[in-house]
Amino acid sequence: MKHDLSNSSARGHVTLVGAGPGDPELLTIKALKAIQQATVVLVDDLVNEAIVAFAQPTARIVYVGKRGGCKSTPQSFIEKLMVTAALEGENVVRLKGGDPFIFGRGGEEMEALHAAGVRVDVINGITAGIAAVSSLGVPLTHREHAHGVVFVTGHAKPGSAGTDWRALAATAQQARLTLVIYMGVSGAATIQNELLYGLPSDTPVAIIQNASLPTQRQAVCTLAELESTIAREQLASPSVIVVGDVLQGLLAAGVDARELPLKHRAA
Repeated sequence: MKHDLSNSSARGHVTLVGAGPGDPELLTIKALKAIQQATVVLVDDLVNEAIVAFAQPTARIVYVGKRGGCKSTPQSFIEKLMVTAALEGENVVRLKGGDPFIFGRGGEEMEALHAAGVRVDVINGITAGIAAVSSLGVPLTHREHAHGVVFVTGHAKPGSAGTDWRALAATAQQARLTLVIYMGVSGAATIQNELLYGLPSDTPVAIIQNASLPTQRQAVCTLAELESTIAREQLASPSVIVVGDVLQGLLAAGVDARELPLKHRAA
């Protein structure tokens, strides 16, 4: 059931809002309205400040950054902040980069809020994997090249086995899938070596950093060149790695992706 975000009640509620990949113009109208109506906004590290600026002047802005390799706010503390504020009657927006339910820990947060009896809504955002490949003028699926797409994380939860890259590569080859890898730069060497067990060494790859922003950088190479290309071009997080035959046109043309027109950059 949909809730009217403008209604107030004795108990507050939380809205998990996807801020999109970075470009403020890619924010949905529904997300914009939720931000403007919030009394408390909990902001992720990668959210563009131009999006945070849409909040009303009286709103309390709390930065709860979570980023691989950097000092992060504990997830349990973020969940406690949301629950406490909502139970105090606040209209809370949890503002997350991309989409809350694609590697955004939105599922964990929804479970915590439900357990505390807090009403929660979700507003989707454009995930970085879609914005990244679109900026190169390339689709994620194509009847001639890719029958599906897999979104996968390159950063395993501590203590877990992580992605079985060999099995994924075999499936991608057999089913003709595009792989979109989030948080994979630091583990690029392992990802490359494992994927090569199931995918040809000349499989096209694109690495896109800061998708949709004026600072976006990218490179196109083969799977065998993934690690060396990242090092040579000094690409870093946040980056998306795209693997698959949908990139064949760029690779075959010898295009330097750094010179491609970017369709979703902010003005």
